[in-house]
Parts: sequence; C-alpha cells; structure tokens
Amino acid sequence: MSKLIPVIDLFAGPGGLGEGFSSLKKNDKQVFKLALSIEKDVNAHQTLMLRALFRSFGNKVPDSYYDYITGKITKQEFRNDKRLIKYFGEAGNEARNATLGTTAAKEIDQWIKAGIKGYSKWVLIGGPPCQAYSLAGRSKMMNSDLEKYESDSRHLLYKEYLRIIKKHSPPVFIMENVKGILSSKLNGELIFKKIIRDLGRPSKDLEYEIRSLTLDTSSNHLEPRDYIIESELYGIPQARHRVILFGVRKDLSKKKHQVLNVQDDFVSVNEVLGSMPIIRSKLSQEPDSIKEWHKVVQATKSKLSGWDGPLKKTLINEMAKGINLAGNIKSTGAPFIEGNVNPIANQILNKWLLDPRLRGTTQHEARSHMRSDIQRYFFLSSYAKILERSPKIRELPAKLLPDHQNAKFIDAPFQDRFRVQLGGLPSTTIVSHISKDGHYYIHPDSSQARSLSVREAARLQTFPDNYYFEGNKTSQYGQVGNAVPPFLAYQIAKIVAEFLS
Repeated sequence: MSKLIPVIDLFAGPGGLGEGFSSLKKNDKQVFKLALSIEKDVNAHQTLMLRALFRSFGNKVPDSYYDYITGKITKQEFRNDKRLIKYFGEAGNEARNATLGTTAAKEIDQWIKAGIKGYSKWVLIGGPPCQAYSLAGRSKMMNSDLEKYESDSRHLLYKEYLRIIKKHSPPVFIMENVKGILSSKLNGELIFKKIIRDLGRPSKDLEYEIRSLTLDTSSNHLEPRDYIIESELYGIPQARHRVILFGVRKDLSKKKHQVLNVQDDFVSVNEVLGSMPIIRSKLSQEPDSIKEWHKVVQATKSKLSGWDGPLKKTLINEMAKGINLAGNIKSTGAPFIEGNVNPIANQILNKWLLDPRLRGTTQHEARSHMRSDIQRYFFLSSYAKILERSPKIRELPAKLLPDHQNAKFIDAPFQDRFRVQLGGLPSTTIVSHISKDGHYYIHPDSSQARSLSVREAARLQTFPDNYYFEGNKTSQYGQVGNAVPPFLAYQIAKIVAEFLS
C-alpha cells in the first residue's frame, strides 16, 4: 500500500483547508494524512481536535461521537470513554494550540519533523491572519492611525510561513489570503510583490515557482489578479474571492499541473439551505413568544405608511404572503434538531454535506434580534424577491431606517449595511464579521425574518453537517467566517495529488 502524503497546516483556523485535503480519496483509499495543524484560537483548536478525532476513526466512527455533537452526552462523558483514549492522544498530536511567531520556533520545527516522518513527498498549507490585509480593516486602521497600520505585525506573519519553508523545503505549498493583499502596501511597497519575491527565493539555495490554480500559464507571465480564485465558479454556493498561491519547488518545476475546472452552473443559496428546518428569529431584550414575534412581523406593514417606494402594491402583497407563512413557524431552532434531513438539490454537495447517521441538524439556532431589526429583515427580504437584488438602506421606508443620523441621507455610507442573501444566487462572502451581527446575512425567506444560523453559514462554506464547531455561538460564527471552503480545498487537493503522483 502506498504511503499517505503528510500535510502540515499552519494558521489552520477550524480546519477548512485541512478538511479538503483529508477528504481526498483515490480508489477508495485516502491520499493525504493531516499530520499537523497549528491554531492559536482556543475554540478553533478544540474544533480541530474534534475533527482530528473524527478522522482517526476512519469508516468506524463510534456512536459516542454523534451522541456528543447532538447533545445526548456531555464533553466530559465523551472524553471518559476508555475505548477512545488512544484516539484522543492521536488527535492531540495532530492539532496543536500554538501561536506562530510567538511559540518557540524549535518546538514548531520538532512538530513538523515528527509529522513529516522523513518523507520527501509532503505538503505545506495555510495562510496568515488576514485582518491587516482586508480592505475594510485597512480603511478603518489607516483612517485612525497610519503609523499603527504600517507597523501591524500581522503584515509580517507570512514571514513565519516563509521561515518554515526555508527550514523544511516542502516540495509544494498552498498559501491562502484575502484579495485585499494584492493592493495592500507596507512602507510604500506593495506587500504582494514582496511576498511573491520572498516565497520565490526563501534562501540562496532554495527557489520556488509561484503558480496559479486557475491558469497553467508560466509564473513569469502571471498578473497578481491571476492568483484570485472566485469560489462560485467551482461549485461553492458563495461568491468568495481569495488569493491562493501554489508554490512548486524549483527541482519539480518542469512538471505541469492541472487547473481547477469551472462548473457549468452556480450553486445557489436555496439549493443548500432550502432543505433545512424552517425556524423563526427570536425577540431580544424582551420576553419571546410565537404570538408576540408574529405580531412584530405583522406590524411591519404599518411602517410603510407615508412611503412611496416603487412597486409598493406588489410589495404589500408579497409581505402578506410572508406574514401568513410566518404564522406557521413555531421553532427558533436548537443546538440539535432531530428528524429526517431533506436532500440537497445539488447532488455533488448532497453527498459532500449530508451524513445519514446524524439523523438531524446540529447548530441550527436562530439569533435573537430587536423588533426594529426583525421588521427590517422582513421588509428587505420581501422587497428583495421583487427587486431580485438586495435593497439599499436609502430604499427603506423612513420608519424602518436605522436610528442614526447618517442613515437619513441618500448618499449615506454603508448602503449595504443590511444585505439579503438572494435565494437564486451564491451567497456573498461569509466573513468573520458574521459573529458580530447578522445584518449582512439576512435569510432569503422573508417569513423566517432572521439572519443565518451557524449551520447555514457552515453549509455555504461547504463544511459537512457532521463537522462540529466548538465554543460559544459567537466563536462558532467567527470560525466559519475565517475558514477556507472545504469543498474548494478538496478540488485543490486533487491538483496537488496529481502533481505529486
């Protein structure tokens, strides 16, 4: 039997990249072995540990795993299962809670060496934290403190990635980051140019060719934009655009590589979310009940008085249908909803996401929202069906405008402050800000009058339904938003496996 190819995952988050590589099989046999994943966030590390444990069972995942993620047993009861002690130990060796750039390099190097086991064929994956490169983050920081922005250490975390490349000379590497990295500058120089230059020659006697995964063009003729992967083109139900670099060591550079295959059709939000249990939002800052919540939704009609927006009559009829449907929704969701899981319309993702052993849906619980937000969500999602786009703040009736001065102006900033995810299209990018509030992630079904649940966000990111996120709900949302879509990573893994074979 051929050896599994070790994978070392840096800045792993909850493990999206690693999940894709670990899931690849050839002739029903696993191709890659996730040997090490390093993550500094405690909750994300716990998620990595649990997934490492899940993988270690192979095709014989014990019932106790499902009992734990569905809430039938506690974490302590799960860990007390003596039959699993060996597996917990293996998971602890794979998933490490450490901070790259802070944890001693010697210790990191020992973990990597133990993971590689002397194999000449292995893969380095991951990407440095992206807050300093994100367009919103840069705008906010540069406006408040340019000096602080220029000196932000997160600009330089890729140097730890570079140090590991220099030390361990992987045959290939995959490095991911936000699109904003292409225009970000440090001390007047484009960061991306510096990264390409540094990764291309980590040391005098070590060189890499930095390739694109969407073009088979020579790296000498690639433009920065050629490294952008638009996820919706490759079967991901989300318009997530990220820079992903494929580094090939110079001694292997004569080998050609395949590129990602563009899919015939987009996968829409409704295709992956439409089959999920229907739940309503909760009322925050006041007692919640079905009756009171329904009254809040019904009262949205009164907010249209004095408003002369286009298609008002059509909108009123659409809202009436939503109000009628809302009256039948009782549940606000739960950490686990037991019952048959309806198939997903897209057959490929149906197989990728669903697990019949779950017998239900985990982490599908609605957020609590203020009355004003519930009414805004209901109005906007109803209006979006008619306009076939998400309305802007300036299109809200005066009585539904947010309670701050800027919102009253036609040219108010952040016109997309509230964004409906359109059912017939891929979603917008799921980012970590979803942990703060749900305004950018309004469910397309107006009758539910809410933002997306953790599981819905995870499905749009293509995390399998049996992938469980540890920590509180805020942390779960943040982990999902920070991840690489596993199904995209799976397609990248295919390219890497074929190249190394």
